Amino acid sequence: MGIGTRTGIILRVKWDIIAGNVRKFARSWLRREKDEFKSELSQDKIDLIDFAFTSLKAHSFADLGGIWGVNGGYTFYALAKYDIASAVFVDTSSTAIFEKQSENYKQLRFIHGNFGDERVARDVGQVDAIFLFDVLVHQVAPDWDEVLEMYAPQAQCLAIYNPQWVRSNSTVRLLDLGEKEYFQNVPHAPTEAPYDNLFQKLTQKNPGHGRVWKDIHAIWQWGITDADLQSKMEALGFRLQFYKNCGNFGNLKNFENHAYVFGR
Repeated sequence: MGIGTRTGIILRVKWDIIAGNVRKFARSWLRREKDEFKSELSQDKIDLIDFAFTSLKAHSFADLGGIWGVNGGYTFYALAKYDIASAVFVDTSSTAIFEKQSENYKQLRFIHGNFGDERVARDVGQVDAIFLFDVLVHQVAPDWDEVLEMYAPQAQCLAIYNPQWVRSNSTVRLLDLGEKEYFQNVPHAPTEAPYDNLFQKLTQKNPGHGRVWKDIHAIWQWGITDADLQSKMEALGFRLQFYKNCGNFGNLKNFENHAYVFGR
């Protein structure tokens, strides 16, 4: 065997070792990335994502309003675990953590805006799955059911996690309960921003949102019942394919966290 042949074999062996180590590192990084995000996320919401991408075979998604508290963590969990062709993330704000992590995913598109805006909905376009985690409770003008109407034609399944109203059989606009009852049914104190002096400024314009205070999504707006949510989704052509009662919302006796996946 000549020197050139031996050198070629050695180089190929070294390259195979390097390539193997690169693949091993990539797999290790992917597992670590998923574990890091998973550690700070709700397992109940992760279960919704897993169901959408395994049982319903989704390959694209839009995460609506998912920045608060998790820096887009559910989007990055899905991107790290599944073969995602395209993803859209919509929120009125961003964070440095979200922007840095987004650099790892060329198939992720960020839309800076209110997902209740019809223009934004059109920009989202067609996707297999839509994530609505802890956001329907805040949606007004358009209301929560109008948001569902807006996005239903653009998706094959909707993964919804929401604090649901269990005190009565009918959905209620929480502000209609009056100041005392309102603060008995939201997880915020009347001295806490942006809830401070809320009932004294309901009809005043909020400069940050460009609308009156009673119609901003930064405060709790609705007590939505299971019956009304499921009825709306059925009317839009979806059927319930996954459901879990995830227990009380903190110390609020009239709210429970419920998880759903609705599919066509």
